Amino acid sequence: MKSNPRAAGRAAGASWTMPLAVGAIALIAAETITGLAIRFAPFHAANQWGVLIHTVLGIAFLAPLLYYSIHHWRQYRVQAVSDVLLLGYLFAAFLLICLASGIIVTLQAVFSAKTSALWRDIHLLSTIALMLSGIAHLAISYVRAMRVGEGAIAHAGLARSAAWAVMCLALVGLGVAMYSGRTPINQLPADYRYIYGEDRPFAPSLATTSTGGAIDSQSLAGSESCGTSKCHEQIVAEWRPSAHRYAAMDTVFLAIQDVMAKQNGPESTRYCAGCHDPISLFSGTKNIFVENLTSLTGYQEGISCLACHAIQQTDVRGNANYTIAQPSEYLWQWETKGPARIVRDFLIRAYPAEHNRLSRRMFKTPEFCAACHKQFIDQEVNRVGWVQLQNQYDNWAASHWFVKGDANKTVECRECHMPLVDSKDPAAGDLADYNRTARDGKHRSHRFLAANNFMPAVLGLPGAEEHIRMTEEWLQGEFRIPEIEHKWAEGPIVQIGIDAPSSSKAGQPTVIRVSMTSSKVGHDFPTGPLDMIQSWVHITVRDQAGRVVFESGGRDENHFIEPGSFLFKAEPVDQYGNLIDRHNLWEMVGVRYRRSLFPGFTDFVDYKLDCPSGPMRGNGENPPPSFSFTPEASAAGQRLQVTARLLYRKIDQFLLNYVEGGKSSRTAPVVVIASAERTIEVIP
Repeated sequence: MKSNPRAAGRAAGASWTMPLAVGAIALIAAETITGLAIRFAPFHAANQWGVLIHTVLGIAFLAPLLYYSIHHWRQYRVQAVSDVLLLGYLFAAFLLICLASGIIVTLQAVFSAKTSALWRDIHLLSTIALMLSGIAHLAISYVRAMRVGEGAIAHAGLARSAAWAVMCLALVGLGVAMYSGRTPINQLPADYRYIYGEDRPFAPSLATTSTGGAIDSQSLAGSESCGTSKCHEQIVAEWRPSAHRYAAMDTVFLAIQDVMAKQNGPESTRYCAGCHDPISLFSGTKNIFVENLTSLTGYQEGISCLACHAIQQTDVRGNANYTIAQPSEYLWQWETKGPARIVRDFLIRAYPAEHNRLSRRMFKTPEFCAACHKQFIDQEVNRVGWVQLQNQYDNWAASHWFVKGDANKTVECRECHMPLVDSKDPAAGDLADYNRTARDGKHRSHRFLAANNFMPAVLGLPGAEEHIRMTEEWLQGEFRIPEIEHKWAEGPIVQIGIDAPSSSKAGQPTVIRVSMTSSKVGHDFPTGPLDMIQSWVHITVRDQAGRVVFESGGRDENHFIEPGSFLFKAEPVDQYGNLIDRHNLWEMVGVRYRRSLFPGFTDFVDYKLDCPSGPMRGNGENPPPSFSFTPEASAAGQRLQVTARLLYRKIDQFLLNYVEGGKSSRTAPVVVIASAERTIEVIP
């Protein structure tokens, strides 16, 4: 059959002004414009309304559009094959793909935890193909209508379609006019003091913002909203009892911060806030006349989700040397219930590009952690000079755990402290890790397990009991991390051993050597503020009757460790040589004693005792400090049982008593890191 251009043109001309044709062209134009804007235009309230209008129009007019498409096909299917007909069929094919992928993405955004990047890409590419084939189809049809004298009708139809498309797009503007989101108050208080100059508003902390100015406290808070409606529920549950969450709530931190503010002024506490309380720091509440020197959101959230995920750049200098940017907000972002929350969740899932910017690959690097897990003080803080404090990053970088360029031999921060856990979270899977896949069904735990088995219970945080149990398993080396089991030894994180003679003569001096080897710690053990953390050796020697004949490292009824015990610790001093024992680091100028265990290294402590020549006198109480014994009976056939334990607690009793205003009614729980036993035969 030969094509009749004039007849085809007249038929086409008659259909230009059909209401269904006008509506279909208008709808497809509006949907194409909003769809492309969603992908290529900057993140804005208009684009978010565009997502909603795009979805509503697509659903509302899906049936009429399909009806018109079938009607249009029936009208022209009898015509001979031509370029315009082929373009029409091509357009129809792309339209079906676009509609199908749009329906799938919409259903995922409503009912699933996230939308598929593949289906979003198919929807985009089919939209572009639809647009190109549609423009070509309309252009050729318009030219042919002009040839047969139907140009005016075609022009009128297109004008009506354009008008309706503009009206559809005007709905986006109407939505923005009704609600364009929250307006953050990025302003420091009027009484804010710039003690180091207006160009360093957050000093002496090294933390700064991308603009150099304030960030509204709400912009970095709202972590609970991340766990609503099948989103990051598991991750938020892990974060709730974590040290990151309670960084600003920690009662010891608050007490020490209060003393620092009274001595040096509230502005001095900005030094601590970059790592402990960034929400309050950037909103300007480390200032005079602010109760507890913290904002309500900062106090409750500490290191919130966004306080980490909004960081753009870090430096290994430490002291919170990072740059943070104010995250863009979705409409109704902070809603946690009701229709507004449902719409917000839909927006994040259907339009995830801005949300996904928060998941940066830099988080994988130890250098990211170094911004806070490395600390020093200098003249701005102590008025004297520079002193290095805790430094987990350089410890790790200088240890055998770091093999540059070889991920299979390196153990990084996240592999230990954020081990992989089974997950149904939208964040599950990762192609960027050397040992993971996009569908491994795991995410990195946000418990940040480390060494604090005390504060979650003090604060009564949700999930505290489980978190403490896991922390103690972690400290004892019983917490399994399958992904790195091939890289380190089994057993305790620090192994303890006893080197002693198998036998000793009664009445003769006997030397017992206790060795401690750091086998599974990625940095010094212990690490952190060694003026308050305590790890020590508790050794006992008992006779066959179970009576103690020698002891070191015991605790008295007030929970203090007996003098002369072997401790891993540091003794910082102020400029007058006085001991820093209240964590008053702002007065520190140096260290008179420091002892800790470097990764892979072994340390020793020797104990010398006189091997008893007879049983102890009296009721079996501990011998006097001289450890001298008076023989009362033959020691023939006696055995001595030597037990050595490496113990750990997060905070020493003196400091705990101090921050709680006197003698504390509680003590930090003690964890047995490792233990060993040895028997010594006593030879008469």
